Amino acid sequence: MLQARSGRQASMKQQLSSVAAILLSVIIFLVGNGLIGLLLPVRAHLEGFSDLSIGLISSAYFVGFVAGCFGGPHLLARIGHSRTFAVGAGLAAATTLLQALWVSELAWIGLRGLFGFAAACLFMAIESWLNDRATNETRGRIFAAYLTVNFTGLIVGQWLITVGRASSTTLFIVAAVFYALCMIPVALSLTPQPKTTDVPVLRPLQLYQLSPVGVAGCIGVGLSNSAIWTFAPIYAQDLGMNKTMIATFMVIFTIGGALVQLPLGRLSDHMDRRYIIAGICIASAALGVLFFLFGGSSKGTALIFIAIFGMGALPLYGMSVAHANDRLPRELFVEASATLLLINATASAIGPVIAALVTARAGMASMFLYTASIHTLLLGFVIYRLSVSAAPAEETRDVFEPMPQTASPVALELDPRGPEHESVQTAA
Repeated sequence: MLQARSGRQASMKQQLSSVAAILLSVIIFLVGNGLIGLLLPVRAHLEGFSDLSIGLISSAYFVGFVAGCFGGPHLLARIGHSRTFAVGAGLAAATTLLQALWVSELAWIGLRGLFGFAAACLFMAIESWLNDRATNETRGRIFAAYLTVNFTGLIVGQWLITVGRASSTTLFIVAAVFYALCMIPVALSLTPQPKTTDVPVLRPLQLYQLSPVGVAGCIGVGLSNSAIWTFAPIYAQDLGMNKTMIATFMVIFTIGGALVQLPLGRLSDHMDRRYIIAGICIASAALGVLFFLFGGSSKGTALIFIAIFGMGALPLYGMSVAHANDRLPRELFVEASATLLLINATASAIGPVIAALVTARAGMASMFLYTASIHTLLLGFVIYRLSVSAAPAEETRDVFEPMPQTASPVALELDPRGPEHESVQTAA
């Protein structure tokens, strides 16, 4: 008995160590992403780009990302995972350097779209690898490690804006260095390449009929959170924050969401998740109004508000996906989650443009009124659905798992809630 257990533990350690190089590549890439995601709006604002142009630059990333989710599988089938990863990392480095050399609104829109395509291909290659190496015993740990890597890389990258001036080329070069370095662990890894994975069939209308609140939640998150990621650094800039405080502003927003996701999710496991979604909408809408009215009173107030705002706004995506899957048989998990991810990405391509039209007319603080209006509309829809629809059947409910919004549809096969892992979870 003890020998069997120690054998399983040794096997688990071996499998986890086999993906260490892949996870190292991911975190290096995401450090660059965290830096460039914060740097671009700050630099664009310094260059005098219009709010609409900044919104279009952000939107272009999501347009490219959606295109990459459909084009990535063809690239993987043609040249393999390691070469696809190299193409994605190389294109990310090249577009980042070109943005430093070619400071133009139209150029940045096009280059950011190419970057989004590259990021999707890179994520698909990495997530296919992780999924291929995972077993039913190690899948949960690998998925948790991948989530940890996502948050850690993003936070470290956001802090890196403090190492140089946003008005110079230095930070673009630093980000490009990380994109180049992320190729090394994968290139040196002896991990076998996995089989090509296709994007699941997407049926958004059918999914809406099965889970209206899940679909509406992912749309609301895309419309609101993409605007925050785009314009919150500019809001902090307009308050007179230096680069260290701007980094702090965005980091505590990210950490706030990361800290409450799992506790909030575990609470939702014991009730109809729509009540939690409604509570999140109330809190986020209230914070948006408070931010508009009082956020500019002091930098300290803004920092407190953004931390609390992150606790409300960021967990909404994972909660919406969990609620949708509560209403579905397990065999539809990957298809449904992939559909929700791409619905969210599509809404994220629209959100910054709408927010830009609002801020151009009413000032940067009005961004929070925009997000408050999105959360209020979603709240009204959730209340309506609660009045006409019963809670999901107990036999279809599952435990909450945090969801990375930056992932490709391939990552969903790694999620422990997938249909191929049902027997293991039932036995547990």
